[in-house]
Amino acid sequence: MTAQTRTRQALLAPSDADGPLRIAQVAPLYESVPPVQYGGTERVVHYLTEELVAMGHRVSLFASGDSRTSAELVPGSPRSLRLDPDCKDPLAHHMLMLETVLSQRQRFDVIHFHVDYLHFLMSRLLKLRQLTTLHGRLDLPELGPVYERFADMPLVSISDAQRLPIPGANWIGTVPHGLPGDLLHAGPGTGGYLAFLGRVSPEKRVDRAIAIATELGLPLKIAAKVDAADRDYHHSSIAPLLDNPLVEFVGEIGDDRKSEFLGNARGLLFPIDWPEPFGLVMIEAMACGTPILAFRCGSVPEVIDEGVTGFIVDDMRSAIAAARRLESLSRERVRQVFEQRFTARRMATQYLELYRRALKPELRAA
Repeated sequence: MTAQTRTRQALLAPSDADGPLRIAQVAPLYESVPPVQYGGTERVVHYLTEELVAMGHRVSLFASGDSRTSAELVPGSPRSLRLDPDCKDPLAHHMLMLETVLSQRQRFDVIHFHVDYLHFLMSRLLKLRQLTTLHGRLDLPELGPVYERFADMPLVSISDAQRLPIPGANWIGTVPHGLPGDLLHAGPGTGGYLAFLGRVSPEKRVDRAIAIATELGLPLKIAAKVDAADRDYHHSSIAPLLDNPLVEFVGEIGDDRKSEFLGNARGLLFPIDWPEPFGLVMIEAMACGTPILAFRCGSVPEVIDEGVTGFIVDDMRSAIAAARRLESLSRERVRQVFEQRFTARRMATQYLELYRRALKPELRAA
């Protein structure tokens, strides 16, 4: 047997099921990994990748070229696409990245996709050892037929609520998001203001946050991005509300500012009006010891422990009443729950269990 043949066989053979794995993480290219400012999916991919490397696994990250990682970076585009003025067709970059994944597939024990269903046909035809975490909403009418046709694709949800629109899909697990334990730090909550963190969009309902703070006579700080698709909504529906003297619009912030922003807040307002798949900002607030007021939508009841890490409400009247009680919750206990339930180490450990299952033939794309 030649050295070349031995090398090829080593590439094709899965690693010891109990030893370090060779893992590919395939991220969207819209934001860098991690994002400079706002960005949920790419941020979670970063936390997962770094934790897997710290646990001794060999990880290759397929992501934009301006990403920062301790794994091997395989650039799928020169830079993140959302802020690239020269990018006219994001799909073209994703197709080229997937072809690169395809060409390198023999290097990996398992490929973990975070790009929705773009790879499904490729994964099926090549019988890849892979799984896909779905990060977005699944209640759009066009999605049902896709997941029905590709019912052999192993899928991971980020909350049980996320699964409801397509219950017949091939769900192999639910893995809630996690953050590094030392990323954000508990704060005293003495800033005297309420906080809103996320996007300005109809489903995030920053208008509700403004109304709640106004009714209570409390300052509200809004740290949010405005996507191009939401600029008209922001201009017509939200910008006029920002003249309120209680409201301060901070704009987008990155991880380096979140401990201060969330840690000094009396509470986080999460007044959503859509089937939130997870809501990363909720566990970011918990990491800062900051209690949460949230509307009962999507994953909220799975993330918040009622009366411990926050309050869950169904209408504005209840929201205003509950917001008055946020300071009655123990910030130390909020942080403790984060450490028990939502760390990156817990998330990585759960994914490793799924990776090892993906090495079994019955879970591969067939």
